[in-house]
Amino acid sequence: MRKYWFIFKTTVMESIQYILNTIIGFFTYFIVTFVFFQLWVYIYSDGQNTIAGYGLKQMVWYVMLTELMWFVNSNHTLLSQMSNDIRSGGIAYGINKPYHYLLYCVAKHFGDIAVRFVIYLVLGVLLGILFVGPLDNFCLWQLPFVSITFILGMTLNALIRMLINILCFWMEDAKPIQWIYDKFIIVIGTTFPIEIFPRWAQGALRFSPIFVITYGPVKLIIDFSFPLLFQVLAAQLAYLVSVALIMYFLYQKGVKRLNVNGG
Repeated sequence: MRKYWFIFKTTVMESIQYILNTIIGFFTYFIVTFVFFQLWVYIYSDGQNTIAGYGLKQMVWYVMLTELMWFVNSNHTLLSQMSNDIRSGGIAYGINKPYHYLLYCVAKHFGDIAVRFVIYLVLGVLLGILFVGPLDNFCLWQLPFVSITFILGMTLNALIRMLINILCFWMEDAKPIQWIYDKFIIVIGTTFPIEIFPRWAQGALRFSPIFVITYGPVKLIIDFSFPLLFQVLAAQLAYLVSVALIMYFLYQKGVKRLNVNGG
């Protein structure tokens, strides 16, 4: 594992060299969250104290944290580099390196987002306190439990993106699938909590990646409970094992297909 730790540290050092780009990119996040803040302030101005069980403060924090997870967890490694390697045949060089290509991509991805995550988290929390104040029910002892779900959620999102990229072994371009996945998470998974949707849709959403990537971890910050924690962790682990096995199987099939066709 030392080689992947070295890849992670090297990528982190590269990210620090361009930290100004990360800070500038935060302004996009600020604009999006500010627009949603104004939207929810207007919606709650009609005198309703809660909507689907969420007060104004909880709703604003929900949107800010889910948007933060999404902005932080998108990068060049998973959005384009991996698919480009497969389509161009450059993956043949990665396969022959003294590391596993998939684990290399995971280490590089988290090294790329580590600095961004810290900066966005600190500035995002300050922004949330500035907008609506701190969450009333959140306690510091809950932080280790919530952190585990955040890490697992980001890992799962990375694996799903990698799985989509692996389809380039059989497709000309997997970007349309990436686009659909992006819009599914952004429109449904970050804008509104699951409770906002009709009852018939809530059940389906609780079995979708939204529950384990955005909704579950953020819901634990807003309204922590151990039953919800166990439910989120169980769903995340089931998703991680399933996606990892499917991804590894398709990757092995793709590499074999690449070797048969001459690299």
